[in-house]
Amino acid sequence: MININDLFDDFMRKWVDEYQNNARFGLKGKVIIEEQSNYQKITIIESKLYGNALLLDNCWMTAEGQEKQYHESLVHPALCSSKEIKKALIIGGGDGGSARECMKYDILDCVDLVEIDSRVIELSKQYLPKIGGDAWKDNRLNIFIENGIEWVKNTPIDFYDVIIIDSSDPKGPAKGLFSKEFFTNCRRILKPGGVLATQSESPETFREFHINTVKMLREIFDYADPLYGNVPIYPSGWWSWTFASQGKPRYHKPIIERMQKITESCEIWSPRWQEGAFNSIPAFLERELNL
Repeated sequence: MININDLFDDFMRKWVDEYQNNARFGLKGKVIIEEQSNYQKITIIESKLYGNALLLDNCWMTAEGQEKQYHESLVHPALCSSKEIKKALIIGGGDGGSARECMKYDILDCVDLVEIDSRVIELSKQYLPKIGGDAWKDNRLNIFIENGIEWVKNTPIDFYDVIIIDSSDPKGPAKGLFSKEFFTNCRRILKPGGVLATQSESPETFREFHINTVKMLREIFDYADPLYGNVPIYPSGWWSWTFASQGKPRYHKPIIERMQKITESCEIWSPRWQEGAFNSIPAFLERELNL
């Protein structure tokens, strides 16, 4: 028997796409809220495949059903390897996913989350509550509605053990989060033995930008290396994260005691997965980056 409610629900669903370089990447879903904040257009859809999903300025940011591919890949190589992890900084991350992964480490004293757009946090709490989870209630999380570029510029030297750049694409309010000045300030405020982690775009759809970001970080830090994985809703489905440190590439080797405590809580990240992801660089990128 035909269910009228199901027919109406299917009728209301439409394809929501991100367009990049003569290609489109989308989900079929129902728009449940769309608004223009002071900084960007915010869209949240309800999809049958991945649950609720967030777009900023018509670009996919996250979805409930596959956000772990992104957040676990960004957070754990840094937090499992930094010499100390008492104080961490997240730039962006208004959906709460990176904060949630950080809170798995009981030796972490505090996380400063600096997000420029308060509406991203408010709407994520309301429509994407599974992504932030209990992190929003954790008293170790300090939320600042500030410009991340100014934040790192005004932070004292050697202040954070780990810096996580969980930004949107390099345009609009996130454009300056990929500049040489910004990353140089990140190095200045990162403690000796610390690790910086940043999303570094698709090596397929944004090939030139990805390569330039890795090269820039290698000019600023002693070591920087990209890690590759899959995020289905992002352009090309192939994504990258780049990690940087001084003295040695400590992000390659997780500290055993830390990884043992959090591995069972992860769906994607594991020491074995991380090793493979760092080594999965294709030949054309290996030549371009002179590895």
